Amino acid sequence: MAGNPAAPPHLILAFDFGTRRIGLASGDTLTRTARGLTTLDCTRGIPWPAIDKVCADLQPAQLVVGLPYNMDGTPTALTPAARSFADELASRYRKPVALVDERLSSREAEAELREARATGLKRGRATHADVDMIAARILLERWFAGEGEASTMRAHDP
Repeated sequence: MAGNPAAPPHLILAFDFGTRRIGLASGDTLTRTARGLTTLDCTRGIPWPAIDKVCADLQPAQLVVGLPYNMDGTPTALTPAARSFADELASRYRKPVALVDERLSSREAEAELREARATGLKRGRATHADVDMIAARILLERWFAGEGEASTMRAHDP
């Protein structure tokens, strides 16, 4: 029985957007697993040169951005800025950008880091940067699981 050829694996890059830090994670569509990469400092605005370097080095096929919502599903004060960041990513890198609900991703990341510390897998205190990087990984795992806004933004046409 002939089947369709498997799609080649693609690298996906996820962002946990914030005004102080942006957590980054990557994963691929073959294994559908994600790993935290780094956290970028935003005290002087969005660190586009650092994001440019990561995108140039990894050549992602798809970008994923966490979209903040209140627990009742209403937008937060940060939601418009996260949407604007996602729009800028799409325009800048000409890649599709998916938006994923990030509710509780930071709390889930904190719990994971506490557990890792309790079991001896992580030493020392978990930093905010650790939380943001793990939250980005969680967002990417959610995207792999099929979560995200139905209308994925597409890269802007030239």
